[in-house]
Amino acid sequence: MPEGHSVHRIARQFDRNFIGRPVAASSPQGRFAEGAAVLDGRTPTRVRAVGKQMFMEFDEDVWLRVHLGIYGAWDFAGEILLDPTIASANGRMGQTNQRGTDPVFDDAGENSLASIGAPRKARGAVRMSEQTQGLAASEAEWPPAVVGQVRLRLLTAQTCADLRGPTACQLQSADEMLATVAALGPDPLVDDLADGEERFVAAVRKKGTSIGQLLMDQKVVSGVGNVYRAEMLFRANLNPHTPGRDVPEELVRALWRDWVVLLGIGVETGQMMTMDGLDAEAYRRAMASRDDRHWVYRRAGLPCRVCGTEIVLEEMSARKLYWCPRCQA
Repeated sequence: MPEGHSVHRIARQFDRNFIGRPVAASSPQGRFAEGAAVLDGRTPTRVRAVGKQMFMEFDEDVWLRVHLGIYGAWDFAGEILLDPTIASANGRMGQTNQRGTDPVFDDAGENSLASIGAPRKARGAVRMSEQTQGLAASEAEWPPAVVGQVRLRLLTAQTCADLRGPTACQLQSADEMLATVAALGPDPLVDDLADGEERFVAAVRKKGTSIGQLLMDQKVVSGVGNVYRAEMLFRANLNPHTPGRDVPEELVRALWRDWVVLLGIGVETGQMMTMDGLDAEAYRRAMASRDDRHWVYRRAGLPCRVCGTEIVLEEMSARKLYWCPRCQA
């Protein structure tokens, strides 16, 4: 499932390529035909991401709400424009010693150090879901042919965005959008950080639910998914089964502050980088491969990178949970 950093990157891509440009909207699949007809010919005026959901405003006070869910993804094609104010940072919010290094391409062909959203100006296609991935596409055909079950296509003169497999794709009024956002937990890139921290601490400390479940509850905190949940708990040396009300307040605050940092790194680099203290070569390996990017996620049965204990895999609320029974005892 796409986590919060991906949705913020997608929103920034829409802001760069679609805001202020009239769109032709259609639903090739047919499941969003009525909604597409309402959007057709309108101009997007602003876009915002909150946690795992994106909201895009069109003229005449119409909002498009998209929740990608587990299988959803946006495919962009056309003149995908670079935002130089973000991409030039080269990992500024992550490992600051990486500035000026050569590009690092992952196994999907993405330059993770320099990318934000889908920052390529090229006739091509870029899929944006859990990770940004470069896809080959023909320059000859415009607009590009519809491939697969496209719920919604948004098309400008230069850029095309195809939405596939979302959990939610609906139109909302401004009041409905605000009500949806109000029901979500704090997002470090949306809410005041101090206010968000207080909301998060209050929500966690009053519940007997395990902290492993609470981090995945979008009413408690927005944007955390399975990867970030496992990594944040390991970084905090926190047993995922600890009831929220039993987690010391300072440790709850540390979790929020860690989420602020990790989300920022994810948005800027496009990767869920959760390891610290890497030398230059280790950092390059981590940016190029998921296997070198995380402390515990997807490492079931392998030795803990810190203590050597075998990493445990179990299910928590029907989702896979990875943790070290020694470091997180």
